Amino acid sequence: MLGPLGGKALLVYGDHVGFGSSDAGPDFWIGPVNTPGGPHDDVHLAFRARSRAEVDAFVEVARARGAEVLHEPKEWWYSPGYYGGFVRDPDGNNVEAVHLGGP
Repeated sequence: MLGPLGGKALLVYGDHVGFGSSDAGPDFWIGPVNTPGGPHDDVHLAFRARSRAEVDAFVEVARARGAEVLHEPKEWWYSPGYYGGFVRDPDGNNVEAVHLGGP
């Protein structure tokens, strides 16, 4: 589906698939509904940020627009240098901005 846009599946992590247009790593991730019909009945979408500052700004803009902040930006255990912030969009989905690497 993303082929016409230059995108392809680059990485699979569990049930999440990372798409992008270069071997530099995925620009966009998507995962399935966490618990269909359960308390976390949402889709997880993640977008690559170019820096930790972009992750911080993403969360602040979302907060200013009334989004629920699910997780403040911080380093996560998923992989070394994984820095992400998570918010809930107006449709109830879990949307993340993530930077992989150093500051």
